[in-house]
Amino acid sequence: MNFRPHPHDEPEINLIPFIDVLLVVLIFLMLSTTYSKFTELQVKLPVADAEQQRDYPKEVIVAVSSDGRYMVNKALVEGRGIDALGAALVEAARAGKESVIIISADASATHQAVITVMEAARRQGMTQITFATQSSARAGVK
Repeated sequence: MNFRPHPHDEPEINLIPFIDVLLVVLIFLMLSTTYSKFTELQVKLPVADAEQQRDYPKEVIVAVSSDGRYMVNKALVEGRGIDALGAALVEAARAGKESVIIISADASATHQAVITVMEAARRQGMTQITFATQSSARAGVK
């Protein structure tokens, strides 16, 4: 009689074929995935729920109408170019380059009209720019 214990072979799990299959599935999913386009998003601007606007002592308020006209501190700017707007910003900025430009653009104003204000401020060395919005409660948006 043989009472000695027989050594049991431990079963091996080979992971290499499993990893190969997972890599093939991953490559298939990467190639077959379609990405959505961000240009299809519908956005409505400018409505924001933010804290009360701070009162800046060195503020210059630039209003942009829907048809592209500008007002700097409630004075109509003659012309729609960057140079005319820059001259009006320099004249209205009491604190010089330390003034804060507050852009109050109509919701239907063109993007180019807002960029024109930002470019005119940049050319005059004014780097502090913020945007005025209305709260969604006042705008009637739910």
